[in-house]
Amino acid sequence: MQRIDERSLVAATKPSLEILPTPELNAEAPAHLLDDDITPVTRLFARNTGAMPAISAAEAAAWTLTVDGCVAVRRTWTLAELASEFEPVTQIAVMECAGNGRAFFKEWTGPVLWRHGAVGCVQWSGMRLGDVLRKCGLKPEAVYTGHHSPDRYLDNSGPAISRGLPIEKALAAETLLVTAINGEPLPPLHGGPLRVVAPGYPGSAYQKWLTRIEVRDREHDGERMQDTHYRLPRGPVRPGEQLDLAQFEVITDMPVRSLITAPRDGFGAPAGRPLTIRGHAWSGHVPLGNVEVSIDGGRTWRPATLGPLPDRFAWRRFELSVSALPGDVEIVARARDITGRAQPLDSVPWNPRGYCNNLCHRVRGRIG
Repeated sequence: MQRIDERSLVAATKPSLEILPTPELNAEAPAHLLDDDITPVTRLFARNTGAMPAISAAEAAAWTLTVDGCVAVRRTWTLAELASEFEPVTQIAVMECAGNGRAFFKEWTGPVLWRHGAVGCVQWSGMRLGDVLRKCGLKPEAVYTGHHSPDRYLDNSGPAISRGLPIEKALAAETLLVTAINGEPLPPLHGGPLRVVAPGYPGSAYQKWLTRIEVRDREHDGERMQDTHYRLPRGPVRPGEQLDLAQFEVITDMPVRSLITAPRDGFGAPAGRPLTIRGHAWSGHVPLGNVEVSIDGGRTWRPATLGPLPDRFAWRRFELSVSALPGDVEIVARARDITGRAQPLDSVPWNPRGYCNNLCHRVRGRIG
């Protein structure tokens, strides 16, 4: 299989991203570069589980999507046919890797040590996945989708990833088949020419380079759907403990989280002037409630002002201006959803692959 030099591609198109030292491509933005309300594609994180397929312009133009399985009619569409047959939809939504924050677990959980930057909020354009599925006529036994793509593991041993969605999420109005990002054609590095977008779910559910949707009568068992891949334990587990895989379930909702984008870590600010603290906060299916900010490491808190919500699954700007005495300062942001669930200050329950670590973001600097 032809290989793409993915690291050189990222270096050329996303020069501000940090490429992690992993066999497959993983690259994230430093937190202070994620200050835009809509993340530029040049600063959107990149994550591949295998080798990115080499897709020529001719192959992209001839791309097709097939829907089969538990449907009344098996259908295949070209991208042009999808665009002409289905209502166009554009929405702003966060995409976040399930492992974002993995580096902050006290115990090692894997080599992809994301810090804060495996996230972005972009404008997605395409059509509703549910409209496409309904066109095929779902059978009563349809309970899950399975998504298939041409990317392979680095050793070419098999498909790199084949995730799926519960049928209710696949039919939800926010779940899309996407062909454009921020108003431009979806680039191959981000799954072009066609990918899934499932807001509220982790980025693993946003299958790239989509060629086939298999409607299943059971939970999909494709690559990285089994064992502990993108699954969390229902109860506490400890490092070294014998795992009961029957007690793990697929991650279907990302936890509330916030990101400080200004000032940046290691900042210096003059004394006697207001210090403006800002960033973004978001949640999965449960809406964001509020954001608090501390300038003394979490001992005392002040409410931040939230900006407007541009779309249901978008992030929201938060901001607070403070006056601080000269000296060392530790800024902490803590978001809470409308049910009262808040980001933890110190630690989150361990899991063997280090998912969903929404520990509060801390930025340290000096006044004066």
